Amino acid sequence: MEDPCKSLPAEFLRRLERIVPDHRYPEVLEALCEPRVVALRVNPLRADRREVVAELEAEGFALEPVSWYADAFILRTGTKRELMATAAYAEGKIYLQDLASMVPVLVLAPRPGERVLDLAAAPGSKTTQMAALMGNSGEIVANDVSPARRFKLVANLRQQGVSIARVTAIRGEVLWRSYPEEFDRTLLDAPCSMEGMFNCSDPATYEHWSPRKVKVLARRQAHLLRSAVSATRVGGVIVYSTCTLSPEENEGVVDWLLHKEGDAVELEPVELPGLELWPGLASWQGRSFDPRVSLTARILPSRLMEGFFVARIRKVRSNLPARGA
Repeated sequence: MEDPCKSLPAEFLRRLERIVPDHRYPEVLEALCEPRVVALRVNPLRADRREVVAELEAEGFALEPVSWYADAFILRTGTKRELMATAAYAEGKIYLQDLASMVPVLVLAPRPGERVLDLAAAPGSKTTQMAALMGNSGEIVANDVSPARRFKLVANLRQQGVSIARVTAIRGEVLWRSYPEEFDRTLLDAPCSMEGMFNCSDPATYEHWSPRKVKVLARRQAHLLRSAVSATRVGGVIVYSTCTLSPEENEGVVDWLLHKEGDAVELEPVELPGLELWPGLASWQGRSFDPRVSLTARILPSRLMEGFFVARIRKVRSNLPARGA
C-alpha cells in the first residue's frame, strides 16, 4: 500500500527531516496524515464554564479538560458538525479552535484594562480569546486588510460578545505610523505558509506551497514584526507566532529582528506548564541564528495540535526614528 504522506511535496518532506528531531519524525509525519481532534474554548463573556460543560454533556458530548488552559476542552464523543448545531455554539458560549492556536494569546497574557493590538486579526480566533482573558475591559485594535476576512472577524466578535474591539484596515507594515508606541501588548499571528496545518489527504492544504513562497512570506513577516514592535510601548510585550514549520518564517524572522533592532528588544522564554514545547532551532541551511533564538518555542504537529511557532519579545527601548529624521 502506498504511503499517503508521499503526496506531500517532496522538498517539504526533505526540509521536514532536517527540522524535526529524528526520534519524533515518524510521529510528526503520521500526524500530517491523520484528522486532528476537535477542540474548543468556553467563552466566559457569554457563560460560566461549568454550566456550559454540563449543558454539552447533557446533550451527549464528552469533553476532556486541557491541563494547561482551564477554558479549553477536547471533544471525545460527538462530531464537529454536531457541536456546531448546538445552542451553545449559536449563542457564542463556545468557540471551536485548534489547541495550538490558543497558545500565542496565553503567552501574550493580556490583562484587563490594557490596550492591545492584534495586527493580523481575522478571522478573530485570537481576538476573541484576548477579550475573554481581558474580561471585556480595555481596548483591542483588531486589524486586517482583507475585506472578506474582516467580515468574518466582525461576525465572530459579535457572536462572542466582544465589546472592546475596534476593527481597522491598515496595511500592517505601516500600521505603527498610526499608533506609534501606543500598545501595552501586540500579537502578530503572521500570514504564513501554514505547514503546521498540512494534511496529506487534503491537497488544498499544501498545493500552493513552494520554497519560493516561503521566502516571499518571510520578507513580509519581518516587516510586519518590526511594525508590531514600533506600535508597542517601551516595556510592552510582543508575541510573534505562525502555524508553519519553516525556519525562514520562524527563527529566521526573529533573528532578523534582533539584528535590526539591537538592544531595543529582548527575547523572553516561552513557557506554558503542562505543554510540550521545543526550543527554536540554532541554525538552518548553514546560517547560525542569534543564540537567544533558542528561547522561542515550537509545537510539533500531533493528533492533538497543529504545528506552531511562538516567540515572546519585550521592548526595552524606543525604536522609533528620531523626529525630523
